[in-house]
Amino acid sequence: MRQKWMRLPRILCDDCFTYADKESLTVGSELLVFGRELSGFAIWMYSLVTHNWSKCPLMNFPRCLFGSSSPGEITIVAGGSDKNGNVLLSAELYNFEVGTWQTFPNMNFPRKLYSGFFMDGKFFVIGGLSSHTDCLTCGEEYNIETKSWRRIENMYPGRDAGTFHPAMRSPPLVAVVNNQLYSADQATNEVKKYDKVNNSWSVVKRLPVRADFSYGLGLAFKARGNSLPVIGAGSHGGHDDGVIVLHSWNPEEGNRDGQEWNVFAVKARAGAFVYNCAVIGC
Repeated sequence: MRQKWMRLPRILCDDCFTYADKESLTVGSELLVFGRELSGFAIWMYSLVTHNWSKCPLMNFPRCLFGSSSPGEITIVAGGSDKNGNVLLSAELYNFEVGTWQTFPNMNFPRKLYSGFFMDGKFFVIGGLSSHTDCLTCGEEYNIETKSWRRIENMYPGRDAGTFHPAMRSPPLVAVVNNQLYSADQATNEVKKYDKVNNSWSVVKRLPVRADFSYGLGLAFKARGNSLPVIGAGSHGGHDDGVIVLHSWNPEEGNRDGQEWNVFAVKARAGAFVYNCAVIGC
């Protein structure tokens, strides 16, 4: 497999979309980038097949600050905020093959700035805010077959945010490898593993970069095949270093023989702050 950096074509969007906050996700062979244009919410889609950008149909209820995840040919988006700042509990499914959005049952709680993931064939939401100030420690599980949500108490225990307002830190940094859930703790710089049976977390490893530098912002923690990539600032973790380093660790290898994080890519003059990250094609 080639390991090289490749610059994508520019998005033919307006300046508002260029400079506004954005969110990204992948589904099938497409990369979807969500943001705002002068006319309102917009979604741009990049195809790995054509290597071109095009407009993607809007959701039935356009939103930002949502959580999402994709197991392959579909992606689920839930919660977030509408254009007026209202926190949503609605959810939608995007079908890659058809190219359309469809609504499905609401979550039990409105939620924004949280994380979503698939595990054991089900969609989960974890953490986030139910209002501008109220943190959620519960999670929810959506069963696609029964079309129902189940609340999971204390799935993501509250973190000590210090002087940080809840909206000023990143959503939970979570990733699923081989149906096991891992989290990068923004306060302690530790990788933790979720115990499904006991609904608890245990420390498995130190992070290779500083997650607490800006309470998780500017750091990417993803799943890629059987490994956990961590993408963030190199050197001392400051934004002035201008270097992005891609570390990776395979949980199946554990920590035997002092197993460390592998550095598999470095990008100089990249700003050292990861604004958006999505994994496609694994």
